[in-house]
Amino acid sequence: MVIKLGTNVLCRENGEPALARLYAIVEDVVDAHRAGKEIILVSSGAISLGMHRLGLQERPETLEAKQACAAIGQIRLMGVYEQAFERFGISAAQVLLSESDFSGRERYLNLRNTLQKLLQLRCIPIVNENDTVSTLEIETHVSSGEDHSVVFGDNDMLSALVASKLGAHLLVILSDVEGLYDQDPSTSDDAKLIGCVNSVTPEIEALAQGRSSRGRGGMRTKIQAAKVASHSGTTTIIARGSQSKVIRKVLSGDEVGTCFMPQKALSSRKRWIAFATAVSGRVQVNAGARSALVTRRASLLFAGVTALENDFKSGDIVSIVDDAGYELARGITNYSSAEAQKLVGRQSAEIQKGTSDKRRPEEFIHRDNIVVVTSEASDP
Repeated sequence: MVIKLGTNVLCRENGEPALARLYAIVEDVVDAHRAGKEIILVSSGAISLGMHRLGLQERPETLEAKQACAAIGQIRLMGVYEQAFERFGISAAQVLLSESDFSGRERYLNLRNTLQKLLQLRCIPIVNENDTVSTLEIETHVSSGEDHSVVFGDNDMLSALVASKLGAHLLVILSDVEGLYDQDPSTSDDAKLIGCVNSVTPEIEALAQGRSSRGRGGMRTKIQAAKVASHSGTTTIIARGSQSKVIRKVLSGDEVGTCFMPQKALSSRKRWIAFATAVSGRVQVNAGARSALVTRRASLLFAGVTALENDFKSGDIVSIVDDAGYELARGITNYSSAEAQKLVGRQSAEIQKGTSDKRRPEEFIHRDNIVVVTSEASDP
């Protein structure tokens, strides 16, 4: 199982570490660890702890200041974890990651080998973004789907990618909120907690608003993380980290927070295509191509393409969207954007007739290299 701890769980309002809360969670983790569970923690809090040590009241605005806070706070964060697990004779291991650890297939596989070895050694890996040297993770936030340029921009998505990579059975995202509500609980007294989500639909995504006060994410990024995890066959639970014995309750099957049910798991390669590498561009398709992709798992032909965005090379991964901009799938292109732009909207027979290179594939993206990510259908 992968457990993600948000900044508002780990830190008090003034930025100090919430030691009592953290130690209570650690005790639950230790009990599960001793019962044979393999556990990875994904922990936020480095920037907040760095701000507290420097006496800063407001989150810095410049990238350099944020990275400096992360450098100071990360060593404090790991010190707290090391002391907490040392009390129980359990070794903790620090794993700092950046986008390149996921976007390159070889490094992606090496990461899995390292984490699996740490688990075999009965360690507790503690994962965080490498904010000290990385820039995309600090400056970019995962949104409702408009921005596909980065792999992750917060630890919610990072925890989902780690869970996906290892084929985890369970992802628990601990935050300062109870779970997903049918309305904004801060503005509506009638808001009701949604106990179970069978599939992350556009309607479910529309329920998420805002971000947390000190962390980078919010309910929107948590739903996106649950969507990634569900396509990997992982159950996701979003719950309030301050409630007593929250991990123990989750493992006991108590109704805690919001549970997102798993879908049929994608293969490791398709998980990498769908979620673990940066997207280089966007391909807009018409209604006919949309239906063929989602319902028939067809290849994407140029006749169904209506527009291209951004520059990309042959072999890059692109996001495939409908005419409303909603993401349907991701895939590996057979053509660069410069080559494809000349062929947009043309029929396959016309393309083949007009080229002397008969070895070039007629498909813009072959069906074997397409992963459907919309909740309207699950990829086989």
